[in-house]
Amino acid sequence: MKQLTILHYFTMAICLLCLSGCEQRRSTDASIANQVNASSAQASLPTLSLLETIKAKGHIEIASRNGPTTFYEGRNGPTGFEYQLAQLFAKEIGVGLKISNSSPLQDIFGGLESGDVDIAAAGLTVTPARKNRVNFSQAYFDVTEQLIFHKSNTKPNSPADLVGHSIVVIADSSHAERLRQLKTTYPELTWTEQKDIEPIDLLEKIENGEFEFTILDSNEFIVNRGLYPNVRIGFDLSEPQQLAWALPKGDDGSLKAAVDNFFQRINTDGTLELLKEQFYGHSVGFTQVSSRTFMRKMKRRLPNYIDDFKDAASKYNLDWQLLAAMAYQESHLNPRAKSPTGVRGMMMLTLITAKEMGVKNRIDAKQSIYGGAKYFNKIINRLSKDISDTDRTWFALAAYNVGWGHLGDARIITEQQGGDPNSWQDVKQRLPLLQKKAYYKKTRYGYARGQEPVNYVKNIRHYYNLLAWSEILEQRHLASLDSQLPIKKVNYEVAKEPLYKLSLL
Repeated sequence: MKQLTILHYFTMAICLLCLSGCEQRRSTDASIANQVNASSAQASLPTLSLLETIKAKGHIEIASRNGPTTFYEGRNGPTGFEYQLAQLFAKEIGVGLKISNSSPLQDIFGGLESGDVDIAAAGLTVTPARKNRVNFSQAYFDVTEQLIFHKSNTKPNSPADLVGHSIVVIADSSHAERLRQLKTTYPELTWTEQKDIEPIDLLEKIENGEFEFTILDSNEFIVNRGLYPNVRIGFDLSEPQQLAWALPKGDDGSLKAAVDNFFQRINTDGTLELLKEQFYGHSVGFTQVSSRTFMRKMKRRLPNYIDDFKDAASKYNLDWQLLAAMAYQESHLNPRAKSPTGVRGMMMLTLITAKEMGVKNRIDAKQSIYGGAKYFNKIINRLSKDISDTDRTWFALAAYNVGWGHLGDARIITEQQGGDPNSWQDVKQRLPLLQKKAYYKKTRYGYARGQEPVNYVKNIRHYYNLLAWSEILEQRHLASLDSQLPIKKVNYEVAKEPLYKLSLL
């Protein structure tokens, strides 16, 4: 009986073990099945393209550099040529914009490679070495690499003249790459590469005699040369080179296609040309002699009237530096100036205008400044609301110079010829027609020296640019006295409004 009981318990234990094993296998099989089903479900999910990923997160992250040709913090917020392009592109793909001011260049390329940024819009030249690291968009600007020197040094005429001299360029730049190419032909060629430095800093070093030579792209030199009267172009180091946006090497093609389509569109509809004129047009044709004369007179005369310019600008909602630039164009800041036609004073007011603006003494500097500001503000407010803020400034300046009626005639001619009467770019091409009888005889106000307002606006834009950048450089200089640390990366959260007012620069 005892043996049977032992056998019974042994049999039950075997059965329990078998049941446990079966349950464990069922659990394992179920787990494997769940994993297979999960993998299948995951595999069936659609993979987002890079462009779709950017749209899903709601913003695009773009790296740029500090400077007038790229991106900087202006009086009315962020601005710059590359910045405006970036805003337009963000609007085109329907996302917000986050833009960072990165330095040095290595950080920009590193950000693309690490995935921290989506695009680099930093005035980057397309080079073979860079193509190994990043993809490039369709080109949007042609520039030439130029050798820059101090006028007190002997003018270099070829790369051979650089051997044995001090040269400084930005580290990891296309200019450093150019020098490495030249070194194969000129083995004794040497140079210094510096990080955390921008083109305007290089010009300052040449101006101060710290180095003999540097290399800049032609667009960088032309917008900055007025601030540095002693720098000159030695010779061109290259044929025209292309600037383009840099994109991640791992882009699946969706982002590049969107960027290329964007540049194709703004090139076709004239937007790109308008931005180029906006940021570069004011500098073309100006000599460093005229810029140096302006800066010298401003330094000597402006302090006597700066409070009046600021107060008048505040009262009439204007930019005081624009008023100062107007005063220089009108009278070189001479309160007793007089023209052959009888206009007088700092802002060169006619008797009729002076009386209308409440100016009793035209050669009183304060009265003239306030009168000119009041009259300019009146013109701005009189212009059609359909005209953009920036173009309203140019139209108002033109009317201040040539008269409201003649400006209206030029706008009518513009519309008759198929142009946009609300676009300064279009109207400034027709203003000179007021000098030709075939055109002015059909206008209400007749003949006018139509080229003068075109030159007038261009001159004031140039002088304003010099004043504005002088202030920015002074602020940077003061900041450098507080800290010797390199400029850190700065991120800007851009408002949903797709475009800030275009900078007067």
